[in-house]
Amino acid sequence: MRPVTRFFTLCMLFCSGLAVHAEQPKTTRVNLGEDGLLTGIPGEGPLTEAEIQAWLDKPENHHTLEVSLPKGLDASAANIAIPEDNPLTRAKIELGRQLYFDTRLSSDQTISCASCHSPDQGYGATTQFGVGVGGQTGNRNSPISYNRILSKEQFWDGRAASLEEQAVGPIANPIEMGNTHDACIECVGAIPGYTMQFKAIFDDGLTIDNVGKALASFERAIVTGPAPYDYWNPLAKFKEVFALDLEDMEALRSEDPDLAKQYDDMVAAAQKHPMSESAQRGMTLFFGKANCALCHAGGNFADEQYHNLGVGMEVAEPDLGRFVVTKVEKDKGAFKTPTLRNVALSGPYMHDGSQKTLEEVVAWYNKGGHKNPWLSDKVKVLNLTDQEQKDVVAFMKEGLTGPFPKVETNRLP
Repeated sequence: MRPVTRFFTLCMLFCSGLAVHAEQPKTTRVNLGEDGLLTGIPGEGPLTEAEIQAWLDKPENHHTLEVSLPKGLDASAANIAIPEDNPLTRAKIELGRQLYFDTRLSSDQTISCASCHSPDQGYGATTQFGVGVGGQTGNRNSPISYNRILSKEQFWDGRAASLEEQAVGPIANPIEMGNTHDACIECVGAIPGYTMQFKAIFDDGLTIDNVGKALASFERAIVTGPAPYDYWNPLAKFKEVFALDLEDMEALRSEDPDLAKQYDDMVAAAQKHPMSESAQRGMTLFFGKANCALCHAGGNFADEQYHNLGVGMEVAEPDLGRFVVTKVEKDKGAFKTPTLRNVALSGPYMHDGSQKTLEEVVAWYNKGGHKNPWLSDKVKVLNLTDQEQKDVVAFMKEGLTGPFPKVETNRLP
C-alpha cells in the first residue's frame, strides 16, 4: 500500500471509530432513593426559562442512568422494567416530576397526578376512591405510585401494559383529569418551559407518548428506602443458619473473628432500626403461619400476580377485575397484589378501598376472605389468635416502613 493511501485509510478508520464512540450514550450509575433525583432544578419559586436552559445545557443531565435499588428492595433487581425506548435520564425524570404535580394537565386545571397519588398520603389517597374533576369518583381505590420500576402491567386489573401507557390514561379519563390528549398537548405546548424541555429531551418533541415517557421516568425513580425488616432479616437468617447460643458466640469470637464481626455488625444495624417484640413475632408469622409471603413475595413484597380475595364479591354485580381484560374465567374478581412496603402510609386498602385499616385487612385474611367460585386457592382460614393478628399488623407498620426520597412538589414552569 502506498504511504499516502495508507495514511488516508488510517484516518478514515480512526474517524469512523470516533463516530461509533460518539454514538454510544454516556451512562451514569445511581442508586435510586439516595441520589436527589426528585428534588428538581435548583432554585426557588416558579421555574424560569433561564434556569431550565441552564439545566438542559449540562450534558450529565442527559446521560443514561444505570440504576441500582435501595437495600432490601434490591432483592427484586431482576424485575427492573425500563423499556429500551425510554432510558432514564435526569432531565427526563425532572420533566416528569413537573408534569406529575401540574394541574394544568386536567380539563379544569384542578387535578394533577399527585391529586390521587400524593407524597403526603403515601403516594396514594386517603379517600376510598380517587377524586377527579368536578368531584367525580370511580369505584376503585387509588393505587400507590412508588416502586413501579419493578412492575410492567399497571392498574389494579393490569389493563395498561406499561407505566408509559398507564401515565397518560388518567389524562383522558372523563372522571379523572377529564381532558383529551390533544387538548393536553395544546395546553402544555403553550408553556415555553415545557416546550424547551421536550425539544431537548425527545427527538420528536412534544407528543402525548413523550408525556407518558416523562411521567413514567419520574415514577420509576420513586422507590422506598430500607425498612427495619431489611436489617432484622439478615440477622434472623444468620441465627437460623448458625443456630448460635451465647456459648457458641464466645467460641466463634476466638475461632472466626471475621464471622463474629459480621454478626456484631448485623446486631448493631438492627438495633439502629428497632422493631418491637410484637413486630418481631409478626415477622415470623408473616413468613410462617399467616402465609402472607405466598403473594407478598420478594424484595417488593408483591408477586405481581392477580388474585381473587373475595373482596366485593358479595354484591349482585361485582367488579370482575382482571377478567374484564383477559376474559379468562379464573380471573373473575382477581386484582393485582400491591406492595406491602410503606403500606401503613397508604390506607384505605383493597381495590375498592373498603377496608380502612390494616387490622381490618388481617382480619379479612384470617377468616379466609369471602367465599365465591373464583376465590384464590392461596386464601384460606388462618386461625390466628387476636395477639397473632396484632403482631402481623405490627410487623407491617413497623418492619416494612422506610423513607421515601425527598421530592420537590412546587417548582413548575
